[in-house]
Amino acid sequence: MFGTMLRKLKSELESPRPDRAIGSGWLSGSGALLCGIVSIVLAIALKYPWLTTPELTIVTRTLSFKLFQHGVLLFGYAIAITSLILRKDKSLGFAALALIMAATLMGGSSNEQLASQNTSIYFGLDFFVVNVLFTGFLFVPIEFYFPQRPEQDVLRREWQEDMFYFLVSSLFVQILAFLTLSPAQLVNSAAPLEPVRSYVGSQPFLIQLALIMLLTDFVQYWLHRAFHQIPRLWRFHAVHHSAKTMDWLAGARMHFIEIVILRSTTAIPMFTMGFDPNAIQTYILLVYVYSAFIHSNVGWDMSKIERFLVTPRFHHWHHGSEQEAIDVNYAIHFPLLDWLFGTHLKADKRWPDRYGIVGTPMPRGYFKQFLYPFQKPVQATPEDAARSASVSDCTEPEIKAVKRTSRA
Repeated sequence: MFGTMLRKLKSELESPRPDRAIGSGWLSGSGALLCGIVSIVLAIALKYPWLTTPELTIVTRTLSFKLFQHGVLLFGYAIAITSLILRKDKSLGFAALALIMAATLMGGSSNEQLASQNTSIYFGLDFFVVNVLFTGFLFVPIEFYFPQRPEQDVLRREWQEDMFYFLVSSLFVQILAFLTLSPAQLVNSAAPLEPVRSYVGSQPFLIQLALIMLLTDFVQYWLHRAFHQIPRLWRFHAVHHSAKTMDWLAGARMHFIEIVILRSTTAIPMFTMGFDPNAIQTYILLVYVYSAFIHSNVGWDMSKIERFLVTPRFHHWHHGSEQEAIDVNYAIHFPLLDWLFGTHLKADKRWPDRYGIVGTPMPRGYFKQFLYPFQKPVQATPEDAARSASVSDCTEPEIKAVKRTSRA
């Protein structure tokens, strides 16, 4: 019965566009469900300190945050009632009300911790909520009003899969932080960099921020290129490229091992050169937003700045499955690196027709994709590649004969 309810709820969330028009109750119901999910997750996280990051705990214990949490409960309740009044199918409204009532019974904004705050191990459940809320509220309206592909739904196919990637990377933020910083700490202890650190740390804030972006992008460019050119590494990176639809959530799809390698390598110049901690924290926030932006379904014409900064169109070509899109546009911040090293694709104002890895079989689901790089490679036939590209994930006009080269 519970499975049937979930399937019904999923069907409502993925309703066709005519059923999601203004006044249909879909928008208020979906918003109420989001408020309910946020409320119940925060209620759980704030009761158990091992589910919260120490940095965010300082914020979530303030009066202003409690008022915000209380406001989410009241707003969610109001729009859930609105959805029940307007919408014929009551699934969204009732599901939202159930979550909001459960969060309220757990204490809502006045809940108390059930354990001591002194814990050395934690999972970033609150970090996941804040991260999704911040990037979601930022990019969902932009993609809705300025889409590159107007026909693409906000809750497109595979959105649950990518949201789970978001959840995993947030929950294991402590482990990722440890693995990310360990190589930099080894370099700090082994290399006599004090003169360099002193000089870099004395530079103005904006110069430090620009240097961090340049150094990390240079390291990431070559590492990114290696993930494409070395077969064993490609199998990890192929998970990221398996997304067949681009939006702000698509950037979250990344194998855990690749995240560790990528972050630990790019952290070396960032944490060993003596940059001011404020510049580092600003860059980390910036790169979170920037990564979501360049993967997003935003169709702005940014051709005037594209030669200087990576834009969504520039990075979408890196994910394209056309022959011309293979192994191009590796840079994350500065296209100059691709110009210098011969991997820049000049596509004028065109966008890729479709995305994904045509020719390399990729299983669905987080855990199957986690195991994918460790399993024996399976080479797809051209017929299988065409069938998987055209039938299971694409509409008829998107069917193409172009096959992405498999590096498996």
